[in-house]
Amino acid sequence: MLISRISVIAISLLLAACVAPAKDSAMPTSDETAMAKNMAHVHMGHVTDSWGDTPDEMGLLPTAIAEAEIAVQHAGFAADQLDNLEWMQTHAKHVLHAVDPSAIAEGPGLGYGVKNAAGGVAKHVGFAAESDAATENVKLHAVHVATSADNTLWRVDEVARYAWQVLAASTAAEAAPAANQMLRHTRQLLDGRDANGDGNVTWHEDEGGLRKSEEHMGFMRAGENL
Repeated sequence: MLISRISVIAISLLLAACVAPAKDSAMPTSDETAMAKNMAHVHMGHVTDSWGDTPDEMGLLPTAIAEAEIAVQHAGFAADQLDNLEWMQTHAKHVLHAVDPSAIAEGPGLGYGVKNAAGGVAKHVGFAAESDAATENVKLHAVHVATSADNTLWRVDEVARYAWQVLAASTAAEAAPAANQMLRHTRQLLDGRDANGDGNVTWHEDEGGLRKSEEHMGFMRAGENL
């Protein structure tokens, strides 16, 4: 009788194993979960919300704007005392640190730099536009965002050029014109400029700055219902 009971139990277990689904067979793998994500939205999030190596993991665009605001502030400080060479040179260093910490390692900036952050904006909005999930809305505004970010990149070089002129000067009178130009170009990091003289600053080449990138990321997100 004992053998018969064991046999019945064994057969029952074998039948249950045959009809039961494999453990977790319906659960998606991590690769399947990643593929299910809208990668256009993921890269948009890198621009506006969070990126791994920024201060406090801020989005790349908020980081660029924060660094540019610091640069504008310190360029303004420099231009406030055009008769004081030491003062202008101190704040020229602070401007350089904010736009490109690889040039000046220490300063009041976040340590990431406008250059690095704006380059990341252009790169990741491009990734969004190139993804399989990209809508026409994403593709359209990605051009606008990236163009304004690219404008910002060459303006960083202009800011740095004038900052180095301030630092190379031997008198306040020699440094003052460069300090004024440094302020003008740091403001353009954010505000852009009216390159064609039509009274408007657009996202186009040579015009838009980080504020235009911010504006068109807003249009993009609204078009995606984000």
